[in-house]
Amino acid sequence: MKPESFRPEHFLWDYAAGVATVTQNRPERKNPLTFESYAELRDMFRALVYAREVKAVVIAGAGGNFSSGGDVHEIIAPLTRMEMPALLDFTRMTGDLVKAMRACPQPIVAAVDGVCAGAGAILAMASDLRLATPAARTAFLFTRVGLAGCDMGACAILPRIVGQGRAAELLYTGRFMSAEEGERWGFYNRLVGPDRLLDEAHILAAALAAGPGFAHGITKTQLNQEWNVGLETAIEMEAQAQAICMATNDFRRAYEAFAAKKAPEFKGD
Repeated sequence: MKPESFRPEHFLWDYAAGVATVTQNRPERKNPLTFESYAELRDMFRALVYAREVKAVVIAGAGGNFSSGGDVHEIIAPLTRMEMPALLDFTRMTGDLVKAMRACPQPIVAAVDGVCAGAGAILAMASDLRLATPAARTAFLFTRVGLAGCDMGACAILPRIVGQGRAAELLYTGRFMSAEEGERWGFYNRLVGPDRLLDEAHILAAALAAGPGFAHGITKTQLNQEWNVGLETAIEMEAQAQAICMATNDFRRAYEAFAAKKAPEFKGD
């Protein structure tokens, strides 16, 4: 995928200076997801594995809301008429979107304003870093439509962000978490004013993009893989990962820049 020429059908795409911006763009409906947009987002994040020019990603929503989740009429209604094989195809496809987000090496920054609900909350959860405005309202509201809270990896990922008890409350009740709660609980890295949200997200993404891109990908891989291993295994995994990073040109550049009392210029190799 060449970032400059990518033309998605179901969301907006912008690319500049190593940072790709994905904007969910159905503001009149609070940016709901459809079968097609799920699949296109999944395919895009899969393709980013091979897009070396892209160093960081910002995901946002147009019109003052992040995303209201699965479209009631375009997703929920058809699901009530499907048989089990088709239902399982759908739930595996939505789960594949989260897998693709976690597997792409680029750090993902979610810029959250307004409604961030259902699958929209999952998109924020699956990102690496999250900024929000004080107006952000986040809900994993699956139980409100008669479903379990264990959707798209929520029972695995959310407790690791906010803790088991808080995750259980959000997933059982489906209630909205305020922006202040989200920041206090660690779901949001910080809150910013609505007029500064995208700017701050891009400043953060640009700082990540200017860093050692290969090493950032290793960090993201280790954050994912070390969930399911013991401490001794994790330490060995990190020893091997760090040795790989020590063989990169970025590591050498950082030393040479330090010795010359200059800022390093990382190139991701």
